[in-house]
Amino acid sequence: MINTIEQNGVVGAGGAGFPTAVKFKRTADTFIVNAAECEPLLHKDRELLLHHTGDFFAGLATAMQVTAAKQGYIGIKEKHADVIALLKKNLPHNVSICALRDVYPAGDEFVLVYDVTGKVIPPGGLPLDVGVIVNNVETLVNIGRKKAVTTKFITVAGAVKKSVTLEMTVGSSLQDALTAAGGATEKSFGALAGGTMMGRLAKSLDEPITKTTGGLIILPEDHFLIRRYSRTVKQTVRIARAACDQCSFCTEWCPRYLLGHPVQPHLAMRSLGFSDTALPLAGALFCSDCNLCSLCACPEDLDPRAACQGAKSAARQAKVQWQGKVTSAHALNTARRVPIKRLMQKLGLTEFVNHAPLLAGVVPVKQVTIPLRQHIGAPAVAVVKPGQRVSAGELVADIAPGALGAKIHTGIAGMVVSVGETIIIKT
Repeated sequence: MINTIEQNGVVGAGGAGFPTAVKFKRTADTFIVNAAECEPLLHKDRELLLHHTGDFFAGLATAMQVTAAKQGYIGIKEKHADVIALLKKNLPHNVSICALRDVYPAGDEFVLVYDVTGKVIPPGGLPLDVGVIVNNVETLVNIGRKKAVTTKFITVAGAVKKSVTLEMTVGSSLQDALTAAGGATEKSFGALAGGTMMGRLAKSLDEPITKTTGGLIILPEDHFLIRRYSRTVKQTVRIARAACDQCSFCTEWCPRYLLGHPVQPHLAMRSLGFSDTALPLAGALFCSDCNLCSLCACPEDLDPRAACQGAKSAARQAKVQWQGKVTSAHALNTARRVPIKRLMQKLGLTEFVNHAPLLAGVVPVKQVTIPLRQHIGAPAVAVVKPGQRVSAGELVADIAPGALGAKIHTGIAGMVVSVGETIIIKT
């Protein structure tokens, strides 16, 4: 079964794209399904559970068998009563529903493991350190389908004519997804690839959709989030020096700090007063980039996350390591979660439709641009050449010898136009 998962190119579909076959070579007592989906406006996991229930449970059964997990949990927000009712009709005897509050960041792997098991994953550690393996919904659906991963489910939302969840061919463009959603409602707009909290400003709608693309959020060009994500590093540093009063709200709200980890964004902000870039801080190595400090906690509209990213990079270059031990979570850990409704108000998102029904079928496209690097580890190695004709589902890039990687297949039949950092195929 692990070999089949590897041959099909399955990677973590909800995060950085860790090759699933490699993760499943370890065993654990507990298996947790991350169905929290706490990014505002994103709904693909909910739609998958509703419309691909059979594939989901097939993938979960395989995952638990391979990892020898004795107990499974599905971490899903309690507000999804209809989904929970459907899941309960199909639950195996050793799988339970763990109803979560509608807060951010309930989907953070470390937060989820704590909420389900009461255990704190150590700083820099993995769920395996506390006997747990975690996978998200779409990854399990891909396992359950038992075929090569050639499509990606994404939610398209915000300033669009139809807020929808789509099944897109890997390598199709963000523009293809926007077109399938009826286009934008604004003449001038910006696009966030991923989500509003942990996504990024898309440089172009020609960017390809990969195995890890979670969503596409279209917002008016003058929206707060578009302006925030457009800031340069120099602007961030200049504003921080002028305005940060070291209130430490960014630290007090940090989900990892509340788990007892040594992440202290206010110290990263303080360091900007002494250098053009943040100084190396060992605690910053464990920042999860959830962006809560910058987009919600800071009363001055500053960017502590950017400071933490700089401190993290500097710490890695300086080979600084944290020396310490986490014994327990903060006493106010669960009390300082941020309600999604409040977060959406803060981000200026309440005017947009907050549901995204799944559009049946794969959105048809005539060209794909398939990146060779769309997972953690080494990029895949192309096994096709320009001028070669390929069939839908055919392997086009393989794992480099001895490397951590994943196989890549094409979702359309056609001719290979070019091979470089990407493989371009046209029908």
